[in-house]
Amino acid sequence: MAVVEVDKTYPRSLRGAIKIARMLFAWGMFFCFLGARSVGTYTALAGMEVVITTLFFLLYLLKIDKKMTWLLWPLADIFNSVVAALCLLVLCLFAVVVKTTKATLAGGVLGFILLVLCVVDAVVFWKISFGGGRERNASAK
Repeated sequence: MAVVEVDKTYPRSLRGAIKIARMLFAWGMFFCFLGARSVGTYTALAGMEVVITTLFFLLYLLKIDKKMTWLLWPLADIFNSVVAALCLLVLCLFAVVVKTTKATLAGGVLGFILLVLCVVDAVVFWKISFGGGRERNASAK
């Protein structure tokens, strides 16, 4: 039986805080669209964002990314954030322009905040994972 190791520092890190904020705003958007009885596309996209963000959060929290090294997880996470931002842009524009109910409008506004969080997540994750901020140790001569 495999022992699951929990990274207790991840939720308090910048990356973890952004993921938690993304989950909270995705839940808010999902419930707004669900309460408005909006078109299934609104609710489906919000639900997918909740599920995918939660899975990535659990992936890093439980350090599964360290055990499943066959995929470049940082790149997959960045790709997810960019695709989610593009989908949210289209969805939220429709939700705010159509605004069939106040709940749909609120879901669209929460979606725009979520869109900004997705972009911030992608940029921060790119800088942390692939940025040049890491220093190499100089070898002693």
